[in-house]
Amino acid sequence: MKSNFIYVIYILWLRQIKRYFRSRARMIGSLGQPILFLVALGYGLGPTFAKAGGGNYIQFLAPGVIAMGILFTAVFSGIEVIWDRQFGFLKETLVAPVSRFSVMLGRTLGGATVAMLQGVIVLIISLFIGFHPTLTLIPAAILFMLGIAIVFTALGTGIASVLEDMQGFQLIMNFVVMPIFFLSGALFPLEGIIGNVAKFNPLTYGIDGLRYTLTGVSSIFGGVWFDALILAIVSIVFLIIGARLFKKIQV
Repeated sequence: MKSNFIYVIYILWLRQIKRYFRSRARMIGSLGQPILFLVALGYGLGPTFAKAGGGNYIQFLAPGVIAMGILFTAVFSGIEVIWDRQFGFLKETLVAPVSRFSVMLGRTLGGATVAMLQGVIVLIISLFIGFHPTLTLIPAAILFMLGIAIVFTALGTGIASVLEDMQGFQLIMNFVVMPIFFLSGALFPLEGIIGNVAKFNPLTYGIDGLRYTLTGVSSIFGGVWFDALILAIVSIVFLIIGARLFKKIQV
């Protein structure tokens, strides 16, 4: 039974990976926005950021843009649940003699892996734009990328489980994702009221941990270990919520 549970997770994980690598248009198209942010904001606001005493803006911006690439890829992977429901694949999967939790977990881990790979690609691109990461902590940075990916893939899967049309999913996710992104410290330092609000945003801790492992700078009290703890707790909570919503899905 245990081996069957793991096998189901592996197969659905592998399906997500194969779909990603077979869609070159998806791979290339999803890099447009991160590259635009890196170039336009990095060079456009760089001098202003430096004059304000913030130092090299690209060093500050790159971890946030990497997280942005992960966030959008992870959240919108949930649309594949709606797609599979409309074309009948989800029904065939759910009527199989396997637990729905294994199905949800396999899909979530697959989507999270794809989102993490997207983050790694953005990291590599940022090197050519002038970003200089701490190479010795790259493995730790990848773990933070994976943590961010799991949190928001589970969120996207959970929301997609209670919706039936793609247009509604896109509207709701844009309404949710944009505030999460802009109130995370990805593009600018958070202070005052906005900084207090950002403390309730899980992406804030993911970006702070990612920024520390890539540049050695942390702005949250408690440091990188506190970031990792919060991200781990939120990952577990979102996986549980996503699993509960997925179990109630109707096909």
